[in-house]
Amino acid sequence: VQLQASGGGLVQAGGSLRLSCAASGGTFSMYTMGWFRQAPGKERESVAAVHWSGRTPYADSVKGRFTISRDNAKKTVYLQMNNLKPEDTAVYYCAARWYKNDEYDYWGQGTLVTVSS
Repeated sequence: VQLQASGGGLVQAGGSLRLSCAASGGTFSMYTMGWFRQAPGKERESVAAVHWSGRTPYADSVKGRFTISRDNAKKTVYLQMNNLKPEDTAVYYCAARWYKNDEYDYWGQGTLVTVSS
């Protein structure tokens, strides 16, 4: 499975961005898809995931502001980010995990999101 993330950019605080992650190969619908982020000097953290079952857990810091969704026909996962804050600035990565696995198997290249105050 190869993952290609896109949609990052520079936005002012309070603005919105939508990230996309297109997958190729594999049976996309059977993968849990996740978005992670890593800010400068910080460890990578989970932002949101959409399970093959449809379940969508979110990090507390983004609940109510971010929405993850998937389109299995297009083999794409999205992250709609609203009311962005400067602390959301990070490189965002998408990842795929086979539904039986505990760890993510495949990672995209990352897309930079910068939120200015």
